[in-house]
Amino acid sequence: MARVRPTIAVTGKASRWAPGWWAAWLAIALAGGRAVRATPRHPMPKPIDGLLIGGGDDIATDLYGASAAYDNTADRARDAFELAGIKQALAEHKPVLGICRGAQLINVAAGGTLYSDISNLRRSTSNRVNVLPCKPVAIKRRSRLAAVFGDRRLRVNSLHHQAVHTLGRQVVATARDADGFVQAIEACDARFVIGVQWHPEYLCYQRAQRRLFRALVEACRGG
Repeated sequence: MARVRPTIAVTGKASRWAPGWWAAWLAIALAGGRAVRATPRHPMPKPIDGLLIGGGDDIATDLYGASAAYDNTADRARDAFELAGIKQALAEHKPVLGICRGAQLINVAAGGTLYSDISNLRRSTSNRVNVLPCKPVAIKRRSRLAAVFGDRRLRVNSLHHQAVHTLGRQVVATARDADGFVQAIEACDARFVIGVQWHPEYLCYQRAQRRLFRALVEACRGG
């Protein structure tokens, strides 16, 4: 049985400069959980009650059969570490939340593909990176995500140039932006497996975004 303050492994960059880790740590702590850092340099803690796959570098393109044009930024050690973590968490029926790159990696782990770069495909949304809630997204009705947020419209930040293309097995898109790009995915079955393309950890000053971390913590408690 999960502990009262469940342990959630948070993956990300192994470097000392890791603002995403500290933001996720705070968001999980505010939600009643205990975050433990997990990277190729910080071994995956055991046992865990849930897994958060953080944002960061592009995923190696050969993992989803795309051009190698952007592989100069790939962190293959991290790719392998996080894919193994996702596989293990799913096998053990642990809740999984993916953030930005993490959402993309959940899709890749399920056999899906990505757009390597959407910069030239955007028409109604900006390529400008913005940590503030600048972009509206529409959430699919009767999805787990809609139940979490209690709304079908959100404004989110935008720090990505890649996005989900072909959905993986047993994965459904549950939010899209004005260009139709996938902004959230989740598992088709009853498991708590959610990926969001934005960075809610940088928006935890908003009550709506804190609900996502509370939902993760409650799922880790078995709720």
